[in-house]
This record gives sequence, structure tokens and C-alpha cells, in this order.
Amino acid sequence: MSEPAARRLRPCLPGPQLSDNRSHELRLRSALEEELGESVSFPLSMLPPLARALPDSNWSPWATVVHDICGWRLAHVSATEPGPLLGLAVDLGSTTVVFYLIDLAGGHRMGNRSYPNPQRAHGEDILERILFARKEEGLLTLQREVVELFNSAAQELCSAASAAPEDIHYVTVAGNTTMIHFLLGLAPSHICREPYLPVANRIEPFKPGEIGLNINPEGCVYCFPNVGSYFGGDLLAGIIASGMHKSDEISMLIDVGTNAEVILGNKDWMVACAGAAGPALEGGILACGMRAQPGAIERVEIDSATREVTYRTIGGEAPKGLCGSGIIDLLAAMFAAGIVDPTGKLQPSAAHGRIVEINGTPAYIVAPAEETAHGEPVYITQSDIKNLIRSKGAMYTILNVVIQSVGISFEDIDHFYVAGAFGNYIDPQKAITIGMLPDMPLERFKGLGNAAGEGACSALLDRQVFSEVEEVCSRITYLEMNVRGDFMNQLTAALFLPHTDLSRFPTVRRQLAHLF
Repeated sequence: MSEPAARRLRPCLPGPQLSDNRSHELRLRSALEEELGESVSFPLSMLPPLARALPDSNWSPWATVVHDICGWRLAHVSATEPGPLLGLAVDLGSTTVVFYLIDLAGGHRMGNRSYPNPQRAHGEDILERILFARKEEGLLTLQREVVELFNSAAQELCSAASAAPEDIHYVTVAGNTTMIHFLLGLAPSHICREPYLPVANRIEPFKPGEIGLNINPEGCVYCFPNVGSYFGGDLLAGIIASGMHKSDEISMLIDVGTNAEVILGNKDWMVACAGAAGPALEGGILACGMRAQPGAIERVEIDSATREVTYRTIGGEAPKGLCGSGIIDLLAAMFAAGIVDPTGKLQPSAAHGRIVEINGTPAYIVAPAEETAHGEPVYITQSDIKNLIRSKGAMYTILNVVIQSVGISFEDIDHFYVAGAFGNYIDPQKAITIGMLPDMPLERFKGLGNAAGEGACSALLDRQVFSEVEEVCSRITYLEMNVRGDFMNQLTAALFLPHTDLSRFPTVRRQLAHLF
């Protein structure tokens, strides 16, 4: 049976008398340890309220304990019933930060909020923020911005739940290595250069006041550890969410974003790596690329006979641009219709007038100006397509290098879990068509949603997750993709649609036989 990371108890203590003149502390400690079956530490800050709470409650106080690295610790004691026992799970992303408010006593979610990461003002790219952190007051600024976001999100979520931030006794944070360094005020300068060293891989649970979090001051903050500079706690939280660490079957977890982060293995072994897939897959550098927001084109189809384009936008609004899943759909549809050839070159004869010149470069019109929200066409350029093919090629090559490192094939993998900023919205068939994901039966692919957030929630609701994370860390072999020569050697072959070796993509070859 799972046990949350914080618990509230109300023991009935024997009243003091000459034959039992134990101290307030020992009286409560004995009762809590008997009920919990484990020792409980009593910080000095808990002794003054203890002296009042026990007699005022007629020796039946309310006690809240949190579980940290040393076991259970008393975090609150009072004579009257306190507010709800809450936890806050955080997916600390470089683009978006997602917060989940959890009722630890009832085991359910009370609300969630998603906010843009305020650090983006100092650079969309993590490297830009690392450079900003080197400036005077730069690191302090980055830390202050994210801590203020934590505090405002906690206040907003608690207000909506008729609670107070002081009711939050536990925070779990899943983020990449650099984002956790920013949160904790740790210098990230060595993360991005050889030999790629974080200041710390594991951070012991700490009290919220150490970084300025305005929750219960005796609460606890847990940051998922990292395995390397490019393999952070968000990936470990994703492993927990997938359950692959408990399975006999071999699984692959793929976190899709600017960096492609991959874990392969089962309950006995794991191999992990991270490598640059390129921001094109997130829409960040495309002429009409955008984040997954209302108005972003998320699905695209092209009729093979008429070349008519149909699309769907987030929220049903008039189109404003292309987000990640729409970009993959678009490239797959253009390839299937012969509008781009296997090298990615635009083919005007097959485009039925949709290829025009914009700013001196060929571009394919997805949504004409009269259909869009801003009165300008939404399009993809020849340069965009080149960047997309390089990104998808890097993604596939990373997957291939990982399986080769352990001597297996894609056919040996039972489950492919896809997570990340837009990983859950990718159509696996379209990703296979362009050669981004391996050509495997579609039932083997499963979107995990916000895997990092799910893992952070799991840790709040089951303290055994902390031990599972440590076990996973000890089991992982990390491959540093940046220094592997076989990655660059294989990448060239993947810079075609779907690949130069069509035997790797038999279903694509059969379905699109007219193109080869």
C-alpha cells in the first residue's frame, strides 16, 4: 500500500503523572513512532509549539510529519485541526512550468496550472541562459524569477482550493539538470562544455526557506536527481511515470524536444543518452513555427489527388503558425503527395500552385493569408524543410546508436513511450513516414502526456518512489552522445525521407511505392 510523502496523525497520548513524567517530546515521539513503525526526528523549531499543543489539545494533538533523507521528521504540531495536507508537484520545463496541487490525505489532485517560464526573457535556448547566468547578478536573477513563479503559482492554486500556501508541506520538482541548477542558484557554467559536469547529481531534500519558497517553513522540497548534464530529473520522473523500471519487457522512453533524450531497458538494466535533435522539431526556428498555443496548426492532411490541404488548429481558432505535431504531419503529408522528394527538395509540379517565393526563397503555402488570424500566409520554406530533415535524422540516429550499444534491434523493444513538450501529440505513423521513429507496429507506441509531471505527482503520493529513483540512478549506464563518432557516421544516412536504407522502413516503402 502506497504511503504519501507527508502524513497527518492525531495520536491519543497518556496524560502526565508522577508515574509517567516523560517530556512532551518523548511522549509524542513514542506515539508517532509506534504508529509509523519508524523513528521520527524532532527539529528544535518544533519544541516551542509542542509545549503548548499537547496540554491545550488534552494530550491529543494534530501532528504532521514529512519524509526526508533521514526518515520521518515532525513538521507541524497544533492543538486544533490545521488546514488540508497538501503537496505541490512541479514539472520545471525550460519553456513551460506546470504545477499540480495534491491532497496528500485523500490522494487526489485539487488543481493544476501551466505558466510560461519567465527565464525565457533571457533566451529561448538553455545555452543563452547559461551565458546570462555568468553575468553579474545573472544567476541570482534566474533563480529569483523561477522562485517567484513557484510562490505565485502556489498562492493561486491554494486560493482556488480554499487553502493557504502554508498548507503545502511537500514539493517535488522534476526538471532538466540546468533548470534545477537555476532553481537552486548553482552555477551551470560547466554543464555545457567538456567534460560536462553539473555541480551536483543528487540534492538532498531541503527546507523551502533555503531558496525562498513561501510554503510551510517546516515542509520539504525534493528535486529529482540527474544522471548527467543532459540527462536530468525530468527523465527520471518520466521513467517512474512509464513504469518501465518495474517491467521484464524491454521499453524505450523517448523525450522529444530540442534535445532528444532516450532511455532503453527494463527492471534489470538501463542505458540512457541525450543528444541535440534541433529546435526545428519544436517549431522554434521555422519561419512560421510557434509553440502549441491556440491558433497553432496541429494536424495537416494533403489529398493525394487534388493536393487540397486540410488542417486543424488548437482551440479551433484561425491559424497563426505551425507547432511541433503539425510540422511532422505537414512534412509527412508533403512527402506522401510527392511535393517534396526523398532529399527534401520542393517539387513545384506536384504542388498545384502552392509553392511561391517568399523573401527570396521557395515556400509552400499551408494556409493562405485570407484564412489566417494575422492576415499573412502560414508556410514552410525550403530551408525549414532542410532543418526538419536534419532534426528528424538526428532523432532517429540517436535511437539507433542506443540500441546498437546494447546489441539489440528495434524489433526487440516491446514498448515505445513518447513524452516531452509535444511528444504526446505526435502521430506515430507520420513520424515513421518521415523516418523520425522506427518502423514498428503502431500499438507499440504510447504517449505519456506530461511524464515529468506525472512522475513528480507519483513521488508525492508514494514515498517509495524516492527509493525507486535511487535504484534507477544506480542502474543506468549513461552514454555521452556528444563524443560518439558513430553518431555522426550514421547521421548522414538518415538525412533522407525516410532514410537511405529503405529496408529499415518497409511499411513506408509499400505505402509510398510510387515515390521510389
